[in-house]
Amino acid sequence: MASIDYSKLRVLVVEDDAFTRDLIRKVLKDIGVRSLSESANGKDGLMEVVRTRPDIVFCDIHMAPMNGRQFLQAVRGIKVKDVNRTPVVFLTADADISHVRFAKEHQVNGYLVKPISLTKLRDAIDLAIGNANAQREQEGVAENGLS
Repeated sequence: MASIDYSKLRVLVVEDDAFTRDLIRKVLKDIGVRSLSESANGKDGLMEVVRTRPDIVFCDIHMAPMNGRQFLQAVRGIKVKDVNRTPVVFLTADADISHVRFAKEHQVNGYLVKPISLTKLRDAIDLAIGNANAQREQEGVAENGLS
């Protein structure tokens, strides 16, 4: 798997708590991310996904008017090529089994329990982006009849 150039990633953070959003932004910048968008709720985050086409989204679960679950379902339902497959990593303060189950059923690409750290965020990026790239490569091979 090729290494990821964090400086070229477009990242969206969807988090209603300003302090947490600021902390995540600082950690992402420490990792090397330069292109960073933010939204304070799922509804605005959904518009940002369509507008900015991020490489990965970090999304809180507990927000209003659109929570993380609704946000994920809406992203997966977008009919624009590849936007519906944008990697989404859930951020939450709890590890409630219903959230974990929902995340698995709706193709979430990662699940981080707060508090976050540089290592946790970097590992989540590596895994989600690496898996997304591998899936695209595999689908490209299949489309070209090389499988």
